[in-house]
Amino acid sequence: MSSASSSSLEANLAYEPQILKFGTSGRRGLIIHLTQLEIYTNVLGEIRYLQSIPESEGGIKTGDDFYYAYDLRPSSINYVEPNRGGLSQAVEQALRDGGMKPISLGAIPTPALTLFALQRGKGSIMVTGSHIPFDRNGYKLNTCKGELLKKDEQPINESVEVARKELLAQPFAESLFNEQGMLRSGNTALVAPIPEGKSGYIQRYVDFFKGETLKGLKLLVYQHSAVGRDLVAELFQLLGAEVVPAGRSETFVPIDTEAIDQSSLDTIQALYDSAGQEFDAVISTDGDSDRPLLLAPKDRKLKFFSGDLLGMVVAEFLGSDAVVVPISTNDAIDRGSLAASTEPKTRIGSPYVIADMQTAVSKGRSRVLGWEANGGFLTGCDIEIDGKTLEALPTRDAVLPLLSVLFAAKKRNSTVPPLFEALPARFSRASVIRNFPRPTSAKIVQRYSPSDKSIQSISYADGAITPLDPNGNKLDAPASEIDSMSAIRDALEKVFTSQSGFPSVKTINYTDGVRMTFGNGDVAHIRPSGNADELRIYSVSDTQARADEICDLGIAEPSGLLRTLAATI
Repeated sequence: MSSASSSSLEANLAYEPQILKFGTSGRRGLIIHLTQLEIYTNVLGEIRYLQSIPESEGGIKTGDDFYYAYDLRPSSINYVEPNRGGLSQAVEQALRDGGMKPISLGAIPTPALTLFALQRGKGSIMVTGSHIPFDRNGYKLNTCKGELLKKDEQPINESVEVARKELLAQPFAESLFNEQGMLRSGNTALVAPIPEGKSGYIQRYVDFFKGETLKGLKLLVYQHSAVGRDLVAELFQLLGAEVVPAGRSETFVPIDTEAIDQSSLDTIQALYDSAGQEFDAVISTDGDSDRPLLLAPKDRKLKFFSGDLLGMVVAEFLGSDAVVVPISTNDAIDRGSLAASTEPKTRIGSPYVIADMQTAVSKGRSRVLGWEANGGFLTGCDIEIDGKTLEALPTRDAVLPLLSVLFAAKKRNSTVPPLFEALPARFSRASVIRNFPRPTSAKIVQRYSPSDKSIQSISYADGAITPLDPNGNKLDAPASEIDSMSAIRDALEKVFTSQSGFPSVKTINYTDGVRMTFGNGDVAHIRPSGNADELRIYSVSDTQARADEICDLGIAEPSGLLRTLAATI
Protein backbone atom coordinates (compact mmCIF):
# COMPACT_ATOMS: atom_id res chain seq x y z
CA MET A 1 0.00 0.00 0.00
CA SER A 2 2.95 2.27 0.48
CA SER A 3 3.33 2.77 -3.28
CA ALA A 4 -0.27 3.92 -3.71
CA SER A 5 -1.06 7.53 -4.46
CA SER A 6 -2.08 9.40 -1.31
CA SER A 7 -5.35 10.31 -3.02
CA SER A 8 -6.25 6.75 -3.96
CA LEU A 9 -8.79 4.51 -2.27
CA GLU A 10 -6.01 2.09 -1.36
CA ALA A 11 -4.03 4.75 0.50
CA ASN A 12 -7.07 5.85 2.49
CA LEU A 13 -8.28 2.47 3.73
CA ALA A 14 -8.25 2.30 7.52
CA TYR A 15 -7.73 -1.48 7.66
CA GLU A 16 -5.47 -4.10 6.09
CA PRO A 17 -7.43 -5.78 3.26
CA GLN A 18 -7.67 -9.57 3.34
CA ILE A 19 -8.09 -11.23 -0.06
CA LEU A 20 -11.08 -13.55 -0.28
CA LYS A 21 -9.76 -16.85 -1.61
CA PHE A 22 -11.46 -19.18 -4.05
CA GLY A 23 -12.46 -22.59 -2.65
CA THR A 24 -14.39 -25.61 -3.82
CA SER A 25 -17.71 -23.91 -3.10
CA GLY A 26 -17.07 -20.29 -3.96
CA ARG A 27 -15.40 -17.64 -1.81
CA ARG A 28 -15.68 -17.58 1.97
CA GLY A 29 -14.04 -15.82 4.86
CA LEU A 30 -14.39 -14.30 8.30
CA ILE A 31 -17.00 -11.56 8.43
CA ILE A 32 -14.44 -9.19 9.93
CA HIS A 33 -12.55 -9.39 6.61
CA LEU A 34 -15.59 -9.35 4.33
CA THR A 35 -15.84 -5.70 3.46
CA GLN A 36 -18.32 -4.72 0.79
CA LEU A 37 -15.31 -3.57 -1.23
CA GLU A 38 -13.87 -7.10 -1.18
CA ILE A 39 -17.17 -8.69 -2.17
CA TYR A 40 -17.76 -6.07 -4.88
CA THR A 41 -14.23 -6.54 -6.25
CA ASN A 42 -14.56 -10.28 -6.59
CA VAL A 43 -18.06 -10.25 -8.05
CA LEU A 44 -17.14 -7.54 -10.57
CA GLY A 45 -14.09 -9.51 -11.70
CA GLU A 46 -16.07 -12.73 -11.97
CA ILE A 47 -18.84 -11.06 -13.97
CA ARG A 48 -16.28 -9.66 -16.39
CA TYR A 49 -14.85 -13.14 -16.81
CA LEU A 50 -18.26 -14.63 -17.62
CA GLN A 51 -18.85 -11.83 -20.13
CA SER A 52 -15.57 -12.71 -21.85
CA ILE A 53 -16.32 -16.37 -22.58
CA PRO A 54 -18.81 -17.93 -25.05
CA GLU A 55 -22.30 -18.83 -23.88
CA SER A 56 -21.52 -22.43 -24.81
CA GLU A 57 -18.92 -22.40 -22.03
CA GLY A 58 -21.14 -20.64 -19.50
CA GLY A 59 -20.70 -17.05 -20.63
CA ILE A 60 -23.24 -14.28 -20.17
CA LYS A 61 -24.25 -11.21 -22.18
CA THR A 62 -23.96 -7.66 -20.87
CA GLY A 63 -27.41 -6.32 -20.09
CA ASP A 64 -28.94 -9.73 -19.34
CA ASP A 65 -30.78 -10.68 -16.17
CA PHE A 66 -28.55 -12.05 -13.42
CA TYR A 67 -30.17 -13.79 -10.45
CA TYR A 68 -29.09 -13.80 -6.84
CA ALA A 69 -30.39 -15.11 -3.53
CA TYR A 70 -29.16 -15.33 0.06
CA ASP A 71 -29.30 -17.42 3.21
CA LEU A 72 -30.45 -16.37 6.68
CA ARG A 73 -27.11 -15.29 8.12
CA PRO A 74 -27.53 -11.71 9.39
CA SER A 75 -24.50 -10.52 7.42
CA SER A 76 -26.02 -11.72 4.15
CA ILE A 77 -28.36 -8.72 3.91
CA ASN A 78 -27.78 -6.61 7.04
CA TYR A 79 -24.93 -4.61 8.48
CA VAL A 80 -23.28 -6.36 11.42
CA GLU A 81 -20.65 -5.14 13.82
CA PRO A 82 -19.61 -1.54 13.17
CA ASN A 83 -18.52 -1.80 9.54
CA ARG A 84 -19.27 -5.21 8.07
CA GLY A 85 -22.14 -7.16 6.52
CA GLY A 86 -24.45 -6.22 3.70
CA LEU A 87 -22.96 -8.79 1.33
CA SER A 88 -26.04 -8.87 -0.91
CA GLN A 89 -25.95 -5.09 -1.30
CA ALA A 90 -22.35 -5.36 -2.53
CA VAL A 91 -23.32 -8.18 -4.91
CA GLU A 92 -26.23 -6.21 -6.31
CA GLN A 93 -24.10 -3.09 -6.81
CA ALA A 94 -21.35 -5.09 -8.56
CA LEU A 95 -23.86 -6.76 -10.85
CA ARG A 96 -25.35 -3.42 -11.82
CA ASP A 97 -21.97 -1.77 -12.34
CA GLY A 98 -20.84 -4.82 -14.31
CA GLY A 99 -23.59 -4.20 -16.82
CA MET A 100 -26.03 -6.84 -15.62
CA LYS A 101 -29.63 -6.56 -14.43
CA PRO A 102 -29.74 -7.90 -10.85
CA ILE A 103 -32.87 -9.85 -9.97
CA SER A 104 -33.36 -11.10 -6.42
CA LEU A 105 -35.02 -14.43 -5.67
CA GLY A 106 -34.84 -13.64 -1.96
CA ALA A 107 -34.07 -16.13 0.80
CA ILE A 108 -34.29 -19.49 -0.97
CA PRO A 109 -32.11 -22.65 -1.15
CA THR A 110 -29.02 -22.63 -3.31
CA PRO A 111 -30.36 -25.40 -5.61
CA ALA A 112 -33.62 -23.47 -6.08
CA LEU A 113 -31.68 -20.42 -7.28
CA THR A 114 -29.45 -22.52 -9.52
CA LEU A 115 -32.38 -24.38 -11.07
CA PHE A 116 -34.25 -21.15 -11.83
CA ALA A 117 -31.21 -19.55 -13.46
CA LEU A 118 -30.20 -22.61 -15.47
CA GLN A 119 -33.70 -22.98 -16.88
CA ARG A 120 -33.34 -19.47 -18.28
CA GLY A 121 -29.73 -19.77 -19.36
CA LYS A 122 -28.56 -17.04 -16.97
CA GLY A 123 -25.86 -16.65 -14.34
CA SER A 124 -26.51 -16.62 -10.61
CA ILE A 125 -24.93 -15.88 -7.25
CA MET A 126 -25.88 -17.34 -3.88
CA VAL A 127 -24.78 -15.30 -0.86
CA THR A 128 -24.09 -17.96 1.75
CA GLY A 129 -21.52 -19.42 4.08
CA SER A 130 -23.28 -22.79 3.78
CA HIS A 131 -22.52 -24.86 6.89
CA ILE A 132 -19.50 -22.97 8.22
CA PRO A 133 -19.67 -21.14 11.59
CA PHE A 134 -21.65 -18.00 12.28
CA ASP A 135 -18.64 -15.67 12.16
CA ARG A 136 -18.06 -16.43 8.46
CA ASN A 137 -19.89 -15.89 5.21
CA GLY A 138 -19.31 -15.77 1.47
CA TYR A 139 -20.92 -16.41 -1.88
CA LYS A 140 -20.99 -18.85 -4.76
CA LEU A 141 -21.24 -17.86 -8.43
CA ASN A 142 -22.70 -20.00 -11.21
CA THR A 143 -22.27 -19.61 -14.94
CA CYS A 144 -25.26 -19.87 -17.29
CA LYS A 145 -24.40 -23.59 -17.55
CA GLY A 146 -23.89 -24.35 -13.87
CA GLU A 147 -21.11 -24.36 -11.32
CA LEU A 148 -17.67 -22.98 -12.02
CA LEU A 149 -15.24 -25.77 -12.81
CA LYS A 150 -11.58 -26.06 -11.97
CA LYS A 151 -10.56 -24.82 -15.43
CA ASP A 152 -12.26 -21.51 -14.64
CA GLU A 153 -10.33 -20.75 -11.45
CA GLN A 154 -7.11 -19.29 -12.82
CA PRO A 155 -8.66 -16.97 -15.43
CA ILE A 156 -11.37 -15.86 -13.03
CA ASN A 157 -8.80 -15.02 -10.37
CA GLU A 158 -6.81 -13.06 -12.93
CA SER A 159 -9.92 -11.07 -13.82
CA VAL A 160 -10.53 -10.35 -10.14
CA GLU A 161 -6.98 -9.03 -9.70
CA VAL A 162 -7.44 -6.65 -12.63
CA ALA A 163 -10.62 -5.33 -11.02
CA ARG A 164 -8.84 -5.02 -7.68
CA LYS A 165 -6.07 -2.85 -9.09
CA GLU A 166 -8.54 -0.61 -10.87
CA LEU A 167 -10.70 -0.07 -7.80
CA LEU A 168 -7.85 0.52 -5.37
CA ALA A 169 -6.26 3.06 -7.72
CA GLN A 170 -9.44 5.13 -8.00
CA PRO A 171 -9.36 8.57 -6.34
CA PHE A 172 -10.74 8.15 -2.85
CA ALA A 173 -13.08 11.12 -3.26
CA GLU A 174 -14.67 9.44 -6.30
CA SER A 175 -14.84 5.90 -4.93
CA LEU A 176 -18.10 4.15 -4.02
CA PHE A 177 -16.39 3.02 -0.82
CA ASN A 178 -15.36 4.71 2.41
CA GLU A 179 -12.21 4.19 4.45
CA GLN A 180 -13.73 1.04 6.01
CA GLY A 181 -14.31 -0.53 2.61
CA MET A 182 -18.07 -0.12 2.90
CA LEU A 183 -20.43 1.45 0.39
CA ARG A 184 -20.83 5.17 1.07
CA SER A 185 -24.52 4.83 0.22
CA GLY A 186 -25.08 2.84 3.42
CA ASN A 187 -27.34 -0.13 4.00
CA THR A 188 -29.71 0.54 1.13
CA ALA A 189 -32.75 -1.57 0.34
CA LEU A 190 -32.29 -4.48 -2.03
CA VAL A 191 -34.46 -4.94 -5.09
CA ALA A 192 -37.74 -6.63 -4.19
CA PRO A 193 -37.43 -10.42 -4.58
CA ILE A 194 -39.59 -12.34 -7.01
CA PRO A 195 -41.37 -15.54 -5.80
CA GLU A 196 -40.91 -17.71 -8.89
CA GLY A 197 -37.65 -19.26 -7.70
CA LYS A 198 -39.29 -20.85 -4.68
CA SER A 199 -42.47 -21.91 -6.46
CA GLY A 200 -40.59 -23.37 -9.42
CA TYR A 201 -38.40 -25.48 -7.16
CA ILE A 202 -41.40 -26.87 -5.30
CA GLN A 203 -43.21 -27.60 -8.56
CA ARG A 204 -40.19 -29.56 -9.84
CA TYR A 205 -40.80 -32.25 -7.24
CA VAL A 206 -44.58 -32.07 -7.18
CA ASP A 207 -44.55 -32.83 -10.92
CA PHE A 208 -41.94 -35.58 -10.77
CA PHE A 209 -43.66 -37.45 -7.95
CA LYS A 210 -47.15 -36.85 -9.31
CA GLY A 211 -49.36 -39.85 -8.65
CA GLU A 212 -47.26 -40.88 -5.65
CA THR A 213 -47.95 -39.90 -2.07
CA LEU A 214 -46.22 -39.77 1.29
CA LYS A 215 -49.59 -40.02 3.02
CA GLY A 216 -49.25 -42.00 6.22
CA LEU A 217 -45.72 -40.76 6.94
CA LYS A 218 -45.17 -38.41 9.85
CA LEU A 219 -42.07 -36.23 9.72
CA LEU A 220 -40.34 -33.96 12.20
CA VAL A 221 -38.72 -31.10 10.27
CA TYR A 222 -35.75 -29.66 12.15
CA GLN A 223 -35.87 -26.09 10.91
CA HIS A 224 -33.09 -24.30 12.85
CA SER A 225 -31.80 -21.43 10.62
CA ALA A 226 -31.86 -23.24 7.28
CA VAL A 227 -32.94 -20.99 4.43
CA GLY A 228 -35.23 -23.75 3.11
CA ARG A 229 -36.88 -24.50 6.44
CA ASP A 230 -40.37 -23.37 5.42
CA LEU A 231 -40.05 -24.56 1.82
CA VAL A 232 -39.16 -28.09 2.95
CA ALA A 233 -42.13 -28.26 5.31
CA GLU A 234 -44.47 -26.96 2.60
CA LEU A 235 -43.21 -29.37 -0.05
CA PHE A 236 -43.48 -32.49 2.06
CA GLN A 237 -46.97 -31.50 3.11
CA LEU A 238 -47.94 -31.03 -0.54
CA LEU A 239 -46.74 -34.56 -1.21
CA GLY A 240 -48.95 -35.97 1.51
CA ALA A 241 -46.76 -36.26 4.60
CA GLU A 242 -47.82 -35.03 8.02
CA VAL A 243 -45.22 -32.45 9.01
CA VAL A 244 -44.34 -31.13 12.46
CA PRO A 245 -41.81 -28.25 12.45
CA ALA A 246 -39.40 -28.01 15.38
CA GLY A 247 -36.27 -26.20 16.51
CA ARG A 248 -36.75 -22.98 14.56
CA SER A 249 -33.97 -20.53 15.40
CA GLU A 250 -33.51 -16.87 14.61
CA THR A 251 -29.85 -17.23 15.57
CA PHE A 252 -27.73 -18.90 12.90
CA VAL A 253 -26.97 -22.57 13.61
CA PRO A 254 -24.02 -24.05 11.64
CA ILE A 255 -25.09 -27.60 10.72
CA ASP A 256 -22.38 -29.59 8.96
CA THR A 257 -24.14 -32.63 7.50
CA GLU A 258 -20.80 -34.17 6.52
CA ALA A 259 -19.32 -34.04 10.01
CA ILE A 260 -22.37 -33.81 12.25
CA ASP A 261 -21.27 -33.28 15.83
CA GLN A 262 -22.71 -34.95 18.90
CA SER A 263 -24.13 -31.73 20.30
CA SER A 264 -26.24 -31.28 17.15
CA LEU A 265 -27.44 -34.88 17.35
CA ASP A 266 -28.29 -34.37 21.02
CA THR A 267 -30.29 -31.25 20.15
CA ILE A 268 -32.29 -33.11 17.52
CA GLN A 269 -32.90 -36.07 19.84
CA ALA A 270 -34.17 -33.67 22.52
CA LEU A 271 -36.57 -32.08 20.03
CA TYR A 272 -37.81 -35.53 19.04
CA ASP A 273 -38.30 -36.56 22.66
CA SER A 274 -40.04 -33.33 23.65
CA ALA A 275 -42.52 -33.65 20.78
CA GLY A 276 -44.01 -36.66 22.59
CA GLN A 277 -45.04 -38.27 19.29
CA GLU A 278 -43.90 -41.05 16.98
CA PHE A 279 -42.26 -40.00 13.71
CA ASP A 280 -41.09 -41.97 10.71
CA ALA A 281 -38.09 -39.69 10.19
CA VAL A 282 -36.47 -36.40 11.09
CA ILE A 283 -35.42 -34.33 8.09
CA SER A 284 -33.45 -31.13 7.75
CA THR A 285 -30.78 -29.36 5.68
CA ASP A 286 -27.69 -27.28 6.21
CA GLY A 287 -27.74 -23.47 6.19
CA ASP A 288 -28.21 -22.90 2.45
CA SER A 289 -30.30 -26.08 2.08
CA ASP A 290 -28.19 -27.89 -0.49
CA ARG A 291 -27.19 -30.73 1.84
CA PRO A 292 -29.73 -33.09 3.43
CA LEU A 293 -29.93 -34.34 6.99
CA LEU A 294 -31.82 -37.57 7.66
CA LEU A 295 -32.40 -39.40 10.91
CA ALA A 296 -34.86 -42.17 11.72
CA PRO A 297 -35.92 -43.70 15.03
CA LYS A 298 -35.40 -47.21 16.32
CA ASP A 299 -36.98 -47.67 19.75
CA ARG A 300 -37.19 -43.84 19.88
CA LYS A 301 -33.41 -43.52 19.54
CA LEU A 302 -32.55 -41.54 16.42
CA LYS A 303 -29.97 -42.87 13.99
CA PHE A 304 -28.15 -40.50 11.65
CA PHE A 305 -27.64 -41.71 8.08
CA SER A 306 -24.55 -40.28 6.44
CA GLY A 307 -24.75 -38.63 3.05
CA ASP A 308 -22.66 -41.22 1.22
CA LEU A 309 -25.01 -44.04 2.30
CA LEU A 310 -28.02 -41.84 1.60
CA GLY A 311 -26.77 -41.37 -1.96
CA MET A 312 -26.56 -45.12 -2.51
CA VAL A 313 -30.20 -45.63 -1.54
CA VAL A 314 -31.26 -42.77 -3.82
CA ALA A 315 -29.20 -44.03 -6.79
CA GLU A 316 -30.79 -47.47 -6.47
CA PHE A 317 -34.26 -45.91 -6.23
CA LEU A 318 -33.68 -43.80 -9.37
CA GLY A 319 -32.04 -46.65 -11.30
CA SER A 320 -28.72 -45.00 -12.09
CA ASP A 321 -26.56 -46.34 -14.92
CA ALA A 322 -23.58 -44.14 -14.00
CA VAL A 323 -22.56 -43.03 -10.53
CA VAL A 324 -19.91 -40.40 -9.81
CA VAL A 325 -18.68 -39.96 -6.24
CA PRO A 326 -15.56 -38.59 -4.55
CA ILE A 327 -12.86 -40.74 -2.99
CA SER A 328 -14.21 -40.04 0.51
CA THR A 329 -17.37 -42.06 -0.15
CA ASN A 330 -18.09 -45.12 1.97
CA ASP A 331 -16.65 -48.13 0.13
CA ALA A 332 -19.94 -50.03 0.51
CA ILE A 333 -20.59 -48.65 -2.97
CA ASP A 334 -17.88 -50.96 -4.31
CA ARG A 335 -19.45 -54.04 -2.71
CA GLY A 336 -23.09 -53.76 -3.76
CA SER A 337 -25.40 -53.34 -6.74
CA LEU A 338 -23.91 -49.97 -7.71
CA ALA A 339 -20.36 -51.27 -8.15
CA ALA A 340 -20.76 -51.94 -11.88
CA SER A 341 -22.06 -48.43 -12.61
CA THR A 342 -19.60 -46.53 -10.40
CA GLU A 343 -17.15 -44.37 -12.32
CA PRO A 344 -13.55 -43.85 -11.09
CA LYS A 345 -13.70 -41.85 -7.88
CA THR A 346 -12.97 -38.14 -8.03
CA ARG A 347 -11.31 -35.60 -5.82
CA ILE A 348 -13.57 -34.09 -3.18
CA GLY A 349 -15.73 -31.17 -4.30
CA SER A 350 -18.71 -30.73 -6.58
CA PRO A 351 -16.65 -29.31 -9.51
CA TYR A 352 -14.80 -32.63 -9.77
CA VAL A 353 -18.01 -34.65 -9.52
CA ILE A 354 -19.70 -32.48 -12.15
CA ALA A 355 -16.77 -32.78 -14.58
CA ASP A 356 -16.84 -36.58 -14.40
CA MET A 357 -20.63 -36.60 -14.67
CA GLN A 358 -20.24 -34.70 -17.95
CA THR A 359 -17.79 -37.37 -19.09
CA ALA A 360 -20.29 -40.10 -18.25
CA VAL A 361 -23.00 -38.29 -20.22
CA SER A 362 -20.64 -38.00 -23.20
CA LYS A 363 -20.24 -41.79 -23.09
CA GLY A 364 -23.97 -42.22 -23.62
CA ARG A 365 -25.13 -42.88 -20.06
CA SER A 366 -28.77 -41.88 -19.56
CA ARG A 367 -29.16 -41.77 -15.76
CA VAL A 368 -26.04 -40.07 -14.48
CA LEU A 369 -26.12 -39.32 -10.77
CA GLY A 370 -23.55 -38.06 -8.29
CA TRP A 371 -23.26 -37.15 -4.65
CA GLU A 372 -20.83 -36.17 -1.93
CA ALA A 373 -20.24 -37.43 1.59
CA ASN A 374 -22.25 -34.43 2.83
CA GLY A 375 -25.32 -35.82 1.04
CA GLY A 376 -25.62 -33.12 -1.61
CA PHE A 377 -27.08 -34.95 -4.61
CA LEU A 378 -26.52 -34.05 -8.28
CA THR A 379 -28.27 -35.13 -11.47
CA GLY A 380 -26.10 -34.98 -14.58
CA CYS A 381 -28.87 -35.47 -17.12
CA ASP A 382 -32.63 -35.53 -17.31
CA ILE A 383 -34.08 -38.55 -15.50
CA GLU A 384 -37.26 -40.10 -16.92
CA ILE A 385 -39.34 -42.49 -14.82
CA ASP A 386 -42.87 -43.62 -15.66
CA GLY A 387 -43.25 -40.90 -18.26
CA LYS A 388 -42.24 -38.12 -15.88
CA THR A 389 -39.01 -36.21 -16.35
CA LEU A 390 -36.76 -34.76 -13.67
CA GLU A 391 -34.70 -32.05 -15.30
CA ALA A 392 -30.96 -32.21 -14.75
CA LEU A 393 -29.68 -30.17 -11.82
CA PRO A 394 -25.87 -30.50 -11.71
CA THR A 395 -25.42 -28.88 -8.33
CA ARG A 396 -25.85 -30.10 -4.75
CA ASP A 397 -29.49 -30.62 -3.81
CA ALA A 398 -30.97 -31.61 -0.45
CA VAL A 399 -34.59 -32.23 -1.40
CA LEU A 400 -34.26 -35.01 -3.99
CA PRO A 401 -32.40 -37.45 -1.69
CA LEU A 402 -34.82 -36.86 1.20
CA LEU A 403 -37.85 -37.41 -1.02
CA SER A 404 -36.35 -40.43 -2.76
CA VAL A 405 -35.57 -42.26 0.48
CA LEU A 406 -39.05 -41.65 1.88
CA PHE A 407 -40.76 -42.69 -1.35
CA ALA A 408 -38.55 -45.78 -1.49
CA ALA A 409 -39.62 -46.71 2.04
CA LYS A 410 -43.25 -46.05 1.17
CA LYS A 411 -43.11 -48.25 -1.96
CA ARG A 412 -41.56 -51.12 -0.01
CA ASN A 413 -44.03 -50.67 2.84
CA SER A 414 -40.99 -50.31 5.04
CA THR A 415 -39.56 -47.98 7.63
CA VAL A 416 -36.40 -46.03 6.75
CA PRO A 417 -33.70 -48.06 8.59
CA PRO A 418 -34.16 -51.31 6.58
CA LEU A 419 -33.29 -49.42 3.38
CA PHE A 420 -29.84 -48.79 4.79
CA GLU A 421 -29.54 -52.19 6.45
CA ALA A 422 -29.85 -53.72 2.97
CA LEU A 423 -26.62 -52.02 1.89
CA PRO A 424 -23.27 -53.82 2.32
CA ALA A 425 -22.32 -53.67 5.99
CA ARG A 426 -19.77 -50.88 5.89
CA PHE A 427 -20.08 -47.92 8.21
CA SER A 428 -18.65 -44.44 7.93
CA ARG A 429 -18.14 -41.26 9.89
CA ALA A 430 -16.59 -37.87 9.24
CA SER A 431 -15.21 -35.42 11.79
CA VAL A 432 -13.35 -32.15 11.65
CA ILE A 433 -11.01 -29.92 13.63
CA ARG A 434 -11.95 -26.31 12.93
CA ASN A 435 -9.59 -23.34 12.99
CA PHE A 436 -6.84 -25.64 11.74
CA PRO A 437 -4.54 -23.56 9.49
CA ARG A 438 -4.62 -24.65 5.86
CA PRO A 439 -0.82 -24.30 5.46
CA THR A 440 -0.36 -26.82 8.28
CA SER A 441 -2.87 -29.19 6.68
CA ALA A 442 -1.05 -28.91 3.35
CA LYS A 443 2.27 -29.74 5.01
CA ILE A 444 0.77 -32.87 6.58
CA VAL A 445 -0.41 -34.11 3.18
CA GLN A 446 2.97 -33.30 1.63
CA ARG A 447 4.86 -35.04 4.45
CA TYR A 448 3.03 -38.32 3.86
CA SER A 449 2.88 -38.24 0.05
CA PRO A 450 5.43 -39.53 -2.50
CA SER A 451 7.49 -36.95 -4.35
CA ASP A 452 6.44 -38.43 -7.70
CA LYS A 453 3.00 -36.84 -8.34
CA SER A 454 2.12 -39.48 -10.97
CA ILE A 455 1.69 -41.96 -8.11
CA GLN A 456 -2.05 -42.15 -7.31
CA SER A 457 -1.81 -44.94 -4.75
CA ILE A 458 0.62 -47.32 -3.08
CA SER A 459 0.02 -50.99 -2.35
CA TYR A 460 1.90 -52.64 0.50
CA ALA A 461 0.46 -56.12 -0.11
CA ASP A 462 2.41 -59.36 0.24
CA GLY A 463 5.55 -57.65 1.45
CA ALA A 464 5.96 -55.65 -1.76
CA ILE A 465 5.72 -51.90 -2.26
CA THR A 466 3.90 -51.13 -5.51
CA PRO A 467 3.19 -47.59 -6.77
CA LEU A 468 0.12 -47.31 -9.04
CA ASP A 469 -1.15 -44.70 -11.49
CA PRO A 470 -4.76 -43.35 -11.54
CA ASN A 471 -5.85 -46.37 -13.62
CA GLY A 472 -4.36 -48.85 -11.19
CA ASN A 473 -1.39 -49.69 -13.41
CA LYS A 474 1.96 -50.44 -11.83
CA LEU A 475 4.56 -47.70 -12.12
CA ASP A 476 8.30 -48.15 -12.26
CA ALA A 477 10.05 -46.33 -9.44
CA PRO A 478 13.70 -46.00 -8.48
CA ALA A 479 14.96 -47.62 -5.29
CA SER A 480 15.08 -44.22 -3.58
CA GLU A 481 11.35 -43.69 -4.22
CA ILE A 482 10.54 -47.18 -2.93
CA ASP A 483 12.55 -46.42 0.21
CA SER A 484 10.62 -43.16 0.62
CA MET A 485 7.28 -44.99 0.31
CA SER A 486 8.44 -47.48 2.92
CA ALA A 487 9.36 -44.61 5.23
CA ILE A 488 5.94 -43.01 4.70
CA ARG A 489 4.19 -46.18 5.82
CA ASP A 490 6.50 -46.60 8.82
CA ALA A 491 5.90 -42.99 9.89
CA LEU A 492 2.12 -43.33 9.58
CA GLU A 493 2.14 -46.55 11.61
CA LYS A 494 3.84 -44.66 14.45
CA VAL A 495 0.72 -42.47 14.60
CA PHE A 496 -1.93 -45.02 13.66
CA THR A 497 -0.71 -47.63 16.11
CA SER A 498 -1.76 -51.14 17.04
CA GLN A 499 -2.54 -49.79 20.52
CA SER A 500 -5.29 -47.72 18.87
CA GLY A 501 -6.57 -50.74 16.97
CA PHE A 502 -4.80 -50.19 13.65
CA PRO A 503 -2.98 -53.09 11.98
CA SER A 504 -0.42 -52.48 9.24
CA VAL A 505 -1.19 -50.09 6.41
CA LYS A 506 -2.31 -52.04 3.32
CA THR A 507 -2.81 -49.23 0.81
CA ILE A 508 -2.57 -45.45 0.64
CA ASN A 509 -4.58 -43.47 -1.90
CA TYR A 510 -3.67 -39.88 -2.83
CA THR A 511 -6.65 -38.89 -4.99
CA ASP A 512 -7.43 -36.18 -2.43
CA GLY A 513 -5.49 -36.07 0.80
CA VAL A 514 -4.10 -39.24 2.38
CA ARG A 515 -6.50 -42.19 2.50
CA MET A 516 -5.16 -45.22 4.37
CA THR A 517 -6.67 -48.69 4.26
CA PHE A 518 -5.44 -51.04 6.97
CA GLY A 519 -5.07 -54.80 7.01
CA ASN A 520 -8.46 -55.33 8.68
CA GLY A 521 -10.29 -53.16 6.14
CA ASP A 522 -10.54 -50.05 8.33
CA VAL A 523 -10.10 -46.75 6.49
CA ALA A 524 -8.76 -43.46 7.84
CA HIS A 525 -8.72 -40.58 5.36
CA ILE A 526 -7.05 -37.26 6.16
CA ARG A 527 -8.00 -34.31 4.00
CA PRO A 528 -7.82 -30.49 4.37
CA SER A 529 -10.96 -28.51 3.63
CA GLY A 530 -10.92 -26.79 0.26
CA ASN A 531 -12.49 -23.55 1.49
CA ALA A 532 -11.97 -23.22 5.24
CA ASP A 533 -9.30 -23.59 7.90
CA GLU A 534 -10.40 -27.12 8.74
CA LEU A 535 -8.77 -30.55 8.73
CA ARG A 536 -11.14 -33.48 8.22
CA ILE A 537 -10.91 -37.17 8.94
CA TYR A 538 -13.16 -39.71 7.24
CA SER A 539 -13.44 -43.27 8.51
CA VAL A 540 -14.92 -46.52 7.24
CA SER A 541 -15.15 -49.80 9.13
CA ASP A 542 -17.17 -52.99 9.49
CA THR A 543 -18.98 -51.55 12.52
CA GLN A 544 -20.36 -48.12 13.27
CA ALA A 545 -18.70 -48.21 16.68
CA ARG A 546 -15.25 -48.60 15.14
CA ALA A 547 -15.90 -45.95 12.47
CA ASP A 548 -16.93 -43.57 15.26
CA GLU A 549 -13.88 -44.53 17.32
CA ILE A 550 -11.47 -43.78 14.47
CA CYS A 551 -12.91 -40.28 14.05
CA ASP A 552 -12.94 -39.69 17.80
CA LEU A 553 -9.29 -40.71 17.96
CA GLY A 554 -8.62 -38.37 15.06
CA ILE A 555 -10.03 -35.18 16.56
CA ALA A 556 -9.23 -35.83 20.22
CA GLU A 557 -7.61 -32.88 21.98
CA PRO A 558 -4.89 -32.09 22.67
CA SER A 559 -3.05 -35.09 21.20
CA GLY A 560 -5.34 -37.01 18.87
CA LEU A 561 -4.24 -38.44 15.53
CA LEU A 562 -4.59 -35.18 13.60
CA ARG A 563 -2.68 -33.14 16.18
CA THR A 564 0.00 -35.84 16.31
CA LEU A 565 0.36 -35.72 12.53
CA ALA A 566 0.77 -31.94 12.75
CA ALA A 567 3.51 -32.38 15.34
CA THR A 568 5.54 -34.53 12.93
CA ILE A 569 5.92 -31.95 10.16
